[in-house]
Order: sequence, then C-alpha cells, then structure tokens
Amino acid sequence: MKFQRIAIITCYFGKWPWYFPYFLHSCKYNPTVDFIIITDNTEQILNRPDNVKIIKKDLNGLRMTFSTILGFKVAIDDPYKLCDFKPAYGRLFPELVKGYDFWGHGDIDIIYGNVRNFISEEMLDEYELITARHDFLSGTFTLFKNTKKMNELFMLSKDYRRVFGNATHFCFDECNFLWKQIGELRKGQTIFDLPCEIESMTHVIRELQCENKIKAFFDFMIVEGMPGHLKWVEGKVIFKNKFEALLYHLIKFKKENKPSKVFLPMPDSFKISPSKIYIS
Repeated sequence: MKFQRIAIITCYFGKWPWYFPYFLHSCKYNPTVDFIIITDNTEQILNRPDNVKIIKKDLNGLRMTFSTILGFKVAIDDPYKLCDFKPAYGRLFPELVKGYDFWGHGDIDIIYGNVRNFISEEMLDEYELITARHDFLSGTFTLFKNTKKMNELFMLSKDYRRVFGNATHFCFDECNFLWKQIGELRKGQTIFDLPCEIESMTHVIRELQCENKIKAFFDFMIVEGMPGHLKWVEGKVIFKNKFEALLYHLIKFKKENKPSKVFLPMPDSFKISPSKIYIS
C-alpha cells in the first residue's frame, strides 16, 4: 500500500536525554513516517533507524536563516524559544519538507505508538490539519498539509511578528498557555472566551474553522502525565490493556522521576509505571 508521505520535524539542542533510545526505538516501528531532528549535537547515535534523519545546525545559524526567510530579525536566545516557531517549519525548512504530503512538528520526549493506526489515508485525504488534542493545537503532534496555504498559515496571526521578534516564549504553537485554564474549556467556554496575550495558532485555526475556510481534525489521541497501567508492545502504546494511543508524552514523567534504565538491546515490549520504565 502506498502511503502519503509524512515528515515530523523536531529541533533539539544539547546532549541527548536518557529517554532518547526509547524515542528512537518507537520511531523504528513507524517506517512509513520520517522523523527529522535538527540539532547541534555531534554525538554518535547508536541504533538509529533509517527513518530518523539528523540535520546539523547551530542556534545562531537558525536565527540568521529564519530572519532572512521571514524578512525581519527574529529573537532566539535559547532552544526552548524554537517551540514558538513550530507552526512555521513548513516555510522555514522548505528543503526538508519538499516531497512530503504532510509535515508536522513534534518533540523527542515521546514514545510513539503506531502512527498510521491513528493517521489514516482517509484522514489525510480529507483534512488539511490534524492535531492530537481535542481542545487546542498540540505542540507535541500536529500535521500540516504541505501546501503554500498551510505553510504560511502562521502569518494569519496578527501577533506572529511580535512573537518571533521577542525572545519571550509565548506558547504560540499551542494556545499561549491557556491549557492552564483547560477546566474552563470543559465547562463549555471556547478559547475566544478566555483572556489571552496573543493570537495563538489555536486561535487562528479555530477562527478559520468557524468560517469554513479550513478542514482541521481535533481529537485526543495521546497519553500524558503519569497514569500508570501503560505499556508499549511491538510499536503500540496501550493504556489499561484496553485503549491504544498515538503516543506517550513524557513531559511530566521526565520531570518527576530519575532516569529509567535503558535496556540494550531495546525490548519488543516494556511497561511504564508512574515512577519508572521496566520489563516484567
């Protein structure tokens, strides 16, 4: 079966974290998706799957390239600021997205499940944007159709120049930190009902949806936090032996716990408790 081509782009600077082998191992089980990592790390990567591409760049080089492409001086004082630029990757890395039907932005603090079990060909045919949350755009996993319209979508925000020209991190790729008020959204309010410093990408997409100018898919497909009862089995993330997930995001796990053991060779299955990754 011929799949539409997908590339997921991640910028990561510094030493590879302890969980990086788990990320790589889960990428291996998604051979029809390419994972492109832009990094200044020159360390040799053991057991790197063929579909994980490493592009060597330094932060200053990216700053200069972004400024040239966008036509104004951008401010990137630290790697974390690059999160604000995620929705612009299609415009900022034209040579990397060339030849792909969809490009997306992601992270490396992730253990992927079976991506194609969630991102079907029918979805790719129907939608121009697919994101892994139901309430706001996910910085961890959002796909954009590789078209001029979608690659320049970030420019529809009235605040994108302010965001890119300021070293402050605005969480532009998601919702300007409105996830802190997620309870209000669950009460029936929309993102437009909440006070916000900038017009984020979620604001842009939701407004276009209301105007029927874009076909976007929002659904909750991921596991975050430290729920326990989680396992990875031959390329699938399974929760409570019942529910399959697109990915497990280790954002809280990595902050709350000491590094878990990395098994070599990497196993075909392992479990994730609230405190460690282990084999049983």
